[in-house]
Amino acid sequence: MTGKTFPDLRSRLAARSPRRVSPSVGQREAAVALILGPDDGGAGHILFIKRAEFTGDPWSGQIAFPGGRRDPADPDLQHTAMREALEETGISLAPDTLAGALDDLSPVSPHLPQIIVRPFVFELEGLPPVKPSAEVALHLWVSRDVLQSSRTSETLLLLGQPRLVSGYRVGPHFIWGMTERILTPLLDLLDQR
Repeated sequence: MTGKTFPDLRSRLAARSPRRVSPSVGQREAAVALILGPDDGGAGHILFIKRAEFTGDPWSGQIAFPGGRRDPADPDLQHTAMREALEETGISLAPDTLAGALDDLSPVSPHLPQIIVRPFVFELEGLPPVKPSAEVALHLWVSRDVLQSSRTSETLLLLGQPRLVSGYRVGPHFIWGMTERILTPLLDLLDQR
């Protein structure tokens, strides 16, 4: 496995009790896959996608993790994350690559869909080829070192108003919003000594 890349991640994830939220009336469930792989320097990489631009999609064009809404045929949210990763990136995630899960979370803006997202973390032995679907404009394998050094805040125009938001600046891409709220706790876990 990727022992030298993320040596204690599985045990750190297993030692915590992730916060779980039951959907209320009108809320949908979704899941995302945080796909981690090694690199030559041992710091590791995390896969991100840029969502294709679609009218009516509130996350259109944003940097995200592969994922989406739970299908009625999905037996559980882990299956949702694995199915969505395969559909969006062509990466087939085996159950034994699951390292654990992070806290459930929802959008903080009332202007976004009422959804509960469960992030699942997967560790791979290598960086598989990515075959993006039409829902994905591009993909990025970003090293943990780059992410740790790129944390910043930027002012974005949201609903016509300037707002200072936390995120990660990776070249021309800004990772913010729910993706930042999922990524930061993972990086904190990876940095624990």
